[in-house]
Amino acid sequence: MTCHKTFLLISMMLAVSVVNGVDFSVVDNTGDSAGGRRFREEVGGVSYATQSLRAATDFTWRLFHQTWSTYLHKTNNPSDRRSTPKISMVMENGNGVAYSSQDEIHFNVGHLAGVAGDVRREFTGVVYHEVVHSWQWNGAGQAPSGLVEGIAEFVRLKAGYAPGYWVGPGRGNRWDECYEVTMRFLDYCNDLRNGLVAELNKMMWSGYSNGFFVDLLGKDVNQLWREYEAKYGQ
Repeated sequence: MTCHKTFLLISMMLAVSVVNGVDFSVVDNTGDSAGGRRFREEVGGVSYATQSLRAATDFTWRLFHQTWSTYLHKTNNPSDRRSTPKISMVMENGNGVAYSSQDEIHFNVGHLAGVAGDVRREFTGVVYHEVVHSWQWNGAGQAPSGLVEGIAEFVRLKAGYAPGYWVGPGRGNRWDECYEVTMRFLDYCNDLRNGLVAELNKMMWSGYSNGFFVDLLGKDVNQLWREYEAKYGQ
């Protein structure tokens, strides 16, 4: 009975934090699963998870050139930042790795159970990726999903949480293939024009066009992809 009460208490662990007008909360619904134990014992539980939401938000704001002052005066330039009053995360025994829906992140601790090596680093990297979805623009639903996911991975890369299993530069079949393929391409483009990803994100606040790459780099995105492949001998 005592153990049952302990597991019930663990499953309802909740942390709430409010920073710069944004409410961050994490709830642990994992009970005594193997992934849940790794989350609490090796990652740091709800306390570290809440800290990671805050840190990922601050980093994304800086990378997207979205300062706190632009948030306060957002009506002057709606492309500066999305209005996101709360980001929450639910740790659960689910499927896959993680997904974000309406600024609520669902993280499957089963993924953590299978991580070899630094599980905290992997957890943090996934959190950074998912948090980006609460702050990025998606072209009012018109942008390729691969580009949206690629931008989130780009933030993870720049934060220093690139995992070893990502594909290397030059790999993939097309520029908007998704995740690390598109991220590597965006990193290449960002090297051609520093701050390109931040500019691209701002341009995507109300719509999307492949012509944005022409506006920013003077070249068609497919031409840029061919040059990117050629650089890495693909």
